[in-house]
Amino acid sequence: MGTLDTETALAEALAKPKEVEVDGQRVTNHSLSDLTEADRYLASKKAMAGRHLPIRITKMAAGGAIT
Repeated sequence: MGTLDTETALAEALAKPKEVEVDGQRVTNHSLSDLTEADRYLASKKAMAGRHLPIRITKMAAGGAIT
C-alpha cells in the first residue's frame, strides 16, 4: 500500500461515523482527539514528502590569487 492509498483510506475512514445502529437510530462519530491526531499525521506526511536533507555538501574552491 502506497502513502496515497493510506492517506485516502484514513481520510475516508474518518469521514464515516465510528458506530451506527439502524433501528435505534444511534450514530457515534469519531472523537475530536482522534480527528486532530489524524490531521497532524496527514499534515506531517505531506510536509515530509518533498523535503531533502538540510545539509548540503559542496566542494569549495579558492576564487582569488594567493600572494
